[in-house]
Amino acid sequence: MLSGLVLSALLAAFLLGPWLADMARSGLARENYRGATIAFPAGAALVACSLLALAPLALLDDRADLDLLEPALRQWMVYILGVALLGVLDDALGRGFAADTHRGWRGHARAALAGGFSTGAIKAVGALALAAYAVSGRGRVGLDYLGDLLLLLLTTNLFNLLDLRPGRVEKVFATLLAGLCIGAWTVGPVELLGIFIGPVLIGAAFTLRERAMLGDTGSNLVGALAGIALLTTLDDTGRWIALAIVAALTVYGEFRSISRTIEGFPPLRWLDSLGRVSRGGYER
Repeated sequence: MLSGLVLSALLAAFLLGPWLADMARSGLARENYRGATIAFPAGAALVACSLLALAPLALLDDRADLDLLEPALRQWMVYILGVALLGVLDDALGRGFAADTHRGWRGHARAALAGGFSTGAIKAVGALALAAYAVSGRGRVGLDYLGDLLLLLLTTNLFNLLDLRPGRVEKVFATLLAGLCIGAWTVGPVELLGIFIGPVLIGAAFTLRERAMLGDTGSNLVGALAGIALLTTLDDTGRWIALAIVAALTVYGEFRSISRTIEGFPPLRWLDSLGRVSRGGYER
């Protein structure tokens, strides 16, 4: 069932270039770290490519009974599209309010408690609601349910924290996906999420060359895919280990700069800059 991956990747290969160029010309752009104005948020174009691929596949999957899509995708679709929509809200309005000068969960929480309108706080509450909905009905109870909920939510947020350099999010996601598939000896996550994975991988060619920025729309999308891949591939022990790692990285990212840590460790710095047009990256 790799039809979703193949079709969405082909559509992205043909459409992303013209779409991103048109976004930049139309004013859907933001300055990067070098002062160059590039398309933003590219995540919206990635979602559009996925939906274009979904239309014929969904019709054929149902009407012609061709098994082109994994049935489990229905369970996760609301979460994937929902957090991407929350990212659009943050990208479009996040800099228009004083409360959104704050960074991280702590800053957004303080702003909301002080009566400020914070799209970051709305995004956090909305993501919690969507994650609670997505992990329900899976037969998980007690701590297992809570662990699944936190793993999905924190993984999504972690990829948002990582999105401070061109192509970093996509490279971390590709590495994680490869590790899961090889470690479990399965292509299950790719079959399940391929319709969204294809545009993300093609889009990396544009973010790495600093022609586009994912925005919260894109980082939320990729974080959701990563969290779902972890939940659907790992066993109970693996999920708790993954949650501990993700939680630790999230706490670290709230108090320290992940980018500075990577820059200070040569092997990570080399991997982080691999494939990038120039050293450094963009700051939002």
